Amino acid sequence: MRIPLSWLREFAAVPAGATAEDVMEELVKVGFEEEAVHRPTDTLQGPVVVGQVLSLVKEPQTNGKTINWCQVRVVPEGKEQTLTGDGIDPSGVQGIICGAHNFVEGDKVVVTLPGAVLPGDFRISARKTYGHLSAGMIASVRELGIGEDHDGILVLSRIGLDPEVGTDAMELLGLYDQAAEINVTPDRGYAFSIRGVAREYAHATGTAFTDPASRVQAPAELSGGYGVKLNDDAPIYGKAGCDRFVARTVRGVDATRPTPPWMVSRLRLAGIRSISLPVDISNYVMLELGQPTHCYDLDKLSGDIVVRRAAAGEKITTLDGKERTLDAEDLLITDDSGAIGIAGVMGGAATEVSDSTSNILVEAAHFDDVSIGRSRRRHKLPSEASKRFERGVDWQVAGIAAQRVVDLLVELAGGTADEAGTDVGTAPETITIELPAGFAAARIGIDFTEDQIVTSLEDLGAVVAKHDAGWTVTPPSWRSDLETKEDLTEEIARLVGYDKIPATLPVAPPGRGLTRVQQQRRRLIQALADAGLTEVLSYPFVSKAANDTFGVADEGGARTALKLANPISEEHGYLRTSILPGLIEVAKRNHSRGFRDLALFESGLVFLPEGTVGTASIPPLGAKPADEVLDALYDGVPNQPFHIAAVLTGHDSPAAASHTPRVWDWADALDVARLAGDVLGVDLVVSQGSHQAFHPGRTARLALRTGETVGYAGELHPKLLAASDMPARSVALELDADALFEAAPDVIVARHISTFPVATQDVALVVPADVPADDVLAALREGAGELLEDVALFDVYAGKGIEDGKKSLAFGLRFRAADRTLTADEASAAREGAVALAAERFGAVQR
Repeated sequence: MRIPLSWLREFAAVPAGATAEDVMEELVKVGFEEEAVHRPTDTLQGPVVVGQVLSLVKEPQTNGKTINWCQVRVVPEGKEQTLTGDGIDPSGVQGIICGAHNFVEGDKVVVTLPGAVLPGDFRISARKTYGHLSAGMIASVRELGIGEDHDGILVLSRIGLDPEVGTDAMELLGLYDQAAEINVTPDRGYAFSIRGVAREYAHATGTAFTDPASRVQAPAELSGGYGVKLNDDAPIYGKAGCDRFVARTVRGVDATRPTPPWMVSRLRLAGIRSISLPVDISNYVMLELGQPTHCYDLDKLSGDIVVRRAAAGEKITTLDGKERTLDAEDLLITDDSGAIGIAGVMGGAATEVSDSTSNILVEAAHFDDVSIGRSRRRHKLPSEASKRFERGVDWQVAGIAAQRVVDLLVELAGGTADEAGTDVGTAPETITIELPAGFAAARIGIDFTEDQIVTSLEDLGAVVAKHDAGWTVTPPSWRSDLETKEDLTEEIARLVGYDKIPATLPVAPPGRGLTRVQQQRRRLIQALADAGLTEVLSYPFVSKAANDTFGVADEGGARTALKLANPISEEHGYLRTSILPGLIEVAKRNHSRGFRDLALFESGLVFLPEGTVGTASIPPLGAKPADEVLDALYDGVPNQPFHIAAVLTGHDSPAAASHTPRVWDWADALDVARLAGDVLGVDLVVSQGSHQAFHPGRTARLALRTGETVGYAGELHPKLLAASDMPARSVALELDADALFEAAPDVIVARHISTFPVATQDVALVVPADVPADDVLAALREGAGELLEDVALFDVYAGKGIEDGKKSLAFGLRFRAADRTLTADEASAAREGAVALAAERFGAVQR
């Protein structure tokens, strides 16, 4: 909400020297947020004065253009020029070149003299052009920064002004005014008006407030006016779409009269452009009182006005010239011709006020916020009116707003108001709230005095009645957000002052903190980052083909995925069943930009629907669903396990003068998977695996000791890499992190570090080519006994010296005892035991 300070001063005691920043500083105290300052003088500086064209000589130019060589008086005749500066003529008459042709001799115009600065840092100076010394500029509306009209010079008589020559044009046009812009939260719709902000400024400063509604003398009752019927046969949640409609008639209006500059200035500072006098008056009253109004061309109406719901498929052409297809929930303003407006959102073009309009019907109605909000979103049609209606408008102010529009049409447009009028509808039930004594103090932590409580509530406009247990409070009609004692407590704290609330640090209760799973997640993600991988975030929306490829291990296997009802693109219309598709897209995008050596990882949810997803119906809004309804909703939510995945492409390090980087391979993916297991204390069982997204022979299946598969690691399938234009031999892994968390021990016990030296022995075993290396490693571990500390595969060889169908696996074995230094014989005996078991199980032969 933008608040012109000159307007605010009419109803609140704002000091004469206060700036927009000063006003916002006060409003912050009562809970508003600062947004911006709008000050024309930040971009427009004088001298800018009223001038009168004394002579105008048209001079054709060789380029085909005709310019006007003008003599313009900028001080009253007979008076001296008091301004000084390079280019300012002491005689008070300036010679000025002008290319516009919409003015004549005798017209009073706005002249920017040498030394002035226009928006865009355009500095005015005397300069020689077209054979003359031009000292100044005759300005247009756009050049002054007060509008978009650039068709010609601003002639003051055309906007209803006849000022004295030499008058400060910036003051004349309201350009010394400024506006403070604040952010208004959805529950405080009353603050979308000067009336509401002035009241809040008075709260913040403790100064006097004058309600603008109190200055309007509206009839107590209206009758005999234009026919209006409220006929809502399909109210939303049983609440009528319109519960009050006031209509007033003004005849003999001159719609072509210019809007007064003071009104144009205020509207402009408030962020609304001037359109025509009747429309400007309607907008002005909306900003002043917070009640949107609408003006119809009375002669274009046919029959009574009926407020009703739309028929499905009914159409209307709105004021923006677009034809819109209506929904059965839309609330309409209609006459015998059909729809003439979407209630509270935008009027129809058929009854629009134009220059030929002479008789006007003024509407000021109260609409249901839910109806207006839904229509606004449905038609993607935001408007200043809908912004206020969907946040709540004062039911009681409709008649006052209508009278205010009528008064301004009579005063400024020369109209005559009918005494008869229309006011139909039913007032809402009065809400009363019980506020127990001591409740506010207990909630806020301040011992509020009775005077503070009563004064704060009465300052809001509430009626407060004292009784033995506390107070009965009737909120004012403009505060529809006040419904509970908690709401009243918040208002008391706000008006007494947030700075009065003591700052105390809460004491954390013992035994609280991160849950076991939260700790595990953080530990896992931190470990991968510490290992040099970069965490990224990708969209959870993928294509059907991506889910088909990564969703199940076996090609053609049964797969299910959730299809989005309203995807951001049809190409990505499903929720992911694997993290890898999005991660590969991130890698692909980086490759296209020249970054080819990558080690990326991502953690997040995947979506695995099982059984029935969703519910047969959606619970209605406005009421908390029953427990069984909530249980059904939760039962319809798909399984969403937490996964972690990584993609490694290119090399493991940058090239250097004495360093050759190594290409990532399947073993690196396996190492990252093992790191994830190690940091959680989970022993992963690695075996030869098969997955349609991975290389047929370079894929590891990752499982728990129970045999449950928790993921895959290895080299991505060559066809997939070629299709994604990624480097060959790129590797990846994906793990079901939730399964790892569940299998992880509650406490990871660190292994005892022996102080005795280690004994290292190597062994190379020849085994059949189809025997997995991990099975051989497991046999060595088992056969070596308790003296074995660690065993690792460090070489795989097949070729010269190894018979066909066989391979050589080289392992490094580390032996250590907890209580002594091992002898060579003890280490050798343990090694032989390991080899013997491998030979028994796989026919392994030492090389």
